[in-house]
Amino acid sequence: MRLELIPRVSMSPVMRTVAPVIAFGVAFLLAGFVIWMMGRSPIAAFQVYVLHPLADPWAIQEILVKATPLTLIAIGLSYCFRANLWNIGAEGQFVMGAILGSWLALATHGTDAGPWVVPAMLVLGIIGGALYGLIPAFLKTRFGVNEILTSLMLVYIAQLTLDYLSRGPWRDPKGFNFPQSVTFDTAATLPVILEESRVHYGALFALIAVVVTAIVMNRSLFGYRLRLTGDAPRAARFAGFDPKKTTLAVFAISGGLAGLAGIAEVSGQIGQIQPSISPGYGFTAITVAFLGRLNPFGILAAALVISLTVIGGESAQILLKLPLDLTLAFQGILLLCVLSADALVSYRVRLVGRGAHA
Repeated sequence: MRLELIPRVSMSPVMRTVAPVIAFGVAFLLAGFVIWMMGRSPIAAFQVYVLHPLADPWAIQEILVKATPLTLIAIGLSYCFRANLWNIGAEGQFVMGAILGSWLALATHGTDAGPWVVPAMLVLGIIGGALYGLIPAFLKTRFGVNEILTSLMLVYIAQLTLDYLSRGPWRDPKGFNFPQSVTFDTAATLPVILEESRVHYGALFALIAVVVTAIVMNRSLFGYRLRLTGDAPRAARFAGFDPKKTTLAVFAISGGLAGLAGIAEVSGQIGQIQPSISPGYGFTAITVAFLGRLNPFGILAAALVISLTVIGGESAQILLKLPLDLTLAFQGILLLCVLSADALVSYRVRLVGRGAHA
């Protein structure tokens, strides 16, 4: 006996809409069961993970701050995933964008630089991420190298480069030997949207990326090109769409948005270069992209949910003595539930006997 997935002749639009809600409910039930097995109250955990952060203005700001890089990176990854290309190295592109943009901040440090510095840093961040993203794209189109392996291995090169710069050429000589650069000048700092707030203009960039991507994916020839390339590569070639140009384009866009997220995080949140500027945004964004079904507005919602679980997980670690790794486990459970719900909406499960033929 075995299970087979049979494509449904017609998919219910209602179930297509309700499936993520059901998946979220199942994920919370499974997480609650795990917490109960650990000897904690699932209801108390739900309050700490979800209700308390949503009722705390400071926590809401932190959710928006963490959702900003996740949204930007996941939006960029959606271009690659739509075209059935796998960019697993957004973390490295994030770091390289931060490095190139921070170079200008450090080069102008202590000078009377004008308001042009921050826009120039953002442009350099986009360029740095895009160029780094083009490396696996070039290797794939020119030599047929698997983009999953190259993009992933380039992450470690970027992280080691950042570590070298933080401990070497860019280390603050007056920083008591700590591996960090000088603090950026005000002219090189991304301003906050509201005074006495931690939410910087990177959040606005994320919203713009969401809206622009929604228009591009649904209203442009380029968006149709990506969908066709991902769903039917042969048909895309017959339609005259060059797969090599598509690969280069989507990796450049993906890397550019990751680089923008990197320099926005450093100049708007951290304020200096240090060995670790990301808690794994580039990898978490992969989960965010698929949780959002590669839909721009879905990605925005998924980024907010993941950020909520991170903030709630930090509180649960203090108040309920729950391990922070439980948050990562919940994110994995949530992704599995959403993907399973989508599969059950598109396919029906059939039990097949051992002697049955296809």
